[in-house]
Amino acid sequence: MSDKIGEMAWLDLTVENAGEVKDFYQKVIGWQVEDIAMGDHSDYAMKCPESGEAVSGICHSQGVNADMPPAWLPYFLVADINDSVENVTALGGELLTEIKQAGKDKYVVVKDPAGAFCSLYQKG
Repeated sequence: MSDKIGEMAWLDLTVENAGEVKDFYQKVIGWQVEDIAMGDHSDYAMKCPESGEAVSGICHSQGVNADMPPAWLPYFLVADINDSVENVTALGGELLTEIKQAGKDKYVVVKDPAGAFCSLYQKG
């Protein structure tokens, strides 16, 4: 995960059939999988086989992730998520989720004026 503003801090995919999709990418790309407990289900950290470093996530579209679009989402690191959200709406973009909390960190899914999705991510 990057610590530099503007760089991609994380990448994940949220879908209805996360278990099947996790198996697909594990076999196609060669990622290792670590289950991440989410209460009544597990999401998945996809890890580099050489380093064991988590490089992406595959999540079920339920609970906190129920409103996430079914697409690979890059999470771009921002200095101040509130300022970034103001700029999204002022510049013709759209918020697709509310600002969410992940530990001390915050993120929000946005759509740019061309219709592309991404997440903005602020470390706590």
